[in-house]
Amino acid sequence: MVMYWLMFLLPAGYVLNSRSRASHPLLGYQSEPLNGAWVALCVFLTLVIGYRFEVGGDWGAYLHHLAQARYDTINSALAKDDPAYRLLNLLAVTQGWGIAGVNLISAFLFSVGLIAFCRSLSRPWLALAVAIPYLVIVVAMGYTRQSIALGLSMLGLVALARKNNLWFVVWIICAAAFHKSAVLLLPIAALAATRNKYWTTLWVGVVSLGAYFIFLDKSVDTLYTNYIEARYESQGAIIRAAMNLVPACLYLALRKRFNLQPAEANLWRWISIISIVLFVVAIGITATTAVDRIALYMLPLQLVVFSYLPDAMGRRGGRNNVLTLLVLLYYAIVQFVWLNYAVHAQYWLPYRFLPLEIR
Repeated sequence: MVMYWLMFLLPAGYVLNSRSRASHPLLGYQSEPLNGAWVALCVFLTLVIGYRFEVGGDWGAYLHHLAQARYDTINSALAKDDPAYRLLNLLAVTQGWGIAGVNLISAFLFSVGLIAFCRSLSRPWLALAVAIPYLVIVVAMGYTRQSIALGLSMLGLVALARKNNLWFVVWIICAAAFHKSAVLLLPIAALAATRNKYWTTLWVGVVSLGAYFIFLDKSVDTLYTNYIEARYESQGAIIRAAMNLVPACLYLALRKRFNLQPAEANLWRWISIISIVLFVVAIGITATTAVDRIALYMLPLQLVVFSYLPDAMGRRGGRNNVLTLLVLLYYAIVQFVWLNYAVHAQYWLPYRFLPLEIR
């Protein structure tokens, strides 16, 4: 557990020595400069996530993907589900990188997206601390394909918050190439549009339809059978949906105090509404795995709401240390409970670092 707590305490310690960044009256919050601390953090996260060894509930499944890649060609990999991830495995096999090569590249793509997203918020280091317990430890170390998709999606969300719909769509399509479920995020561009709404809805709708046929169409029957008819249930899915429900309700109640630009405010309003709907659906059906997979893409809402919350509820521009400490305490409890009481936490414990396993 030491590594997991170190990952949390590093950004948490930095948070207490910082305050909210100033917002531009017209442009909102601009990304914090990419300095040496952020680069070092990216390297740290990439190594810790990428060099994990036998960590995560799907470790065996990803070894199976790598073994299957030995029989793939570029054309056959492109014809399968999640073609970018298939190509990554094929590259790892041909270059002799093994599972470590796949995981390192995956971890880098996730980390780049996470850091870019955090740097766009008012309290970047607080956002990062919020991300560690679930987004990093559980998702990035457990769901390799979807963690890449989530990292690229966060790049897209940064673009969308800045009214760059085209780059949002580009990043989401790249994400869908690693995990087809990311296609479901495309309509958010139309929902969040604050100008040229009808035109945006039209072209995003056409792109979404094309992406559906490329990434999802051939898998719909299988997905329906596996997730709906078989009623696959994810342990803790309702709890995870509730974790998104809390910031969703906070945002909708306090959104006027978040000091966001109209496009960004509209984006997180819709993400909040979707999160509430997913929670209601999760408690009403037995096939919770399907809801759980979609809800993973709503996780950035937690970073947004809890990084802005000290200023939304406290003195704007001040340190607001008490409110900040409460946010850190909440996520420290989340991490403690998950590591000690989650059904599948045993697959994450102990943390093992591949270079230290080589004799």
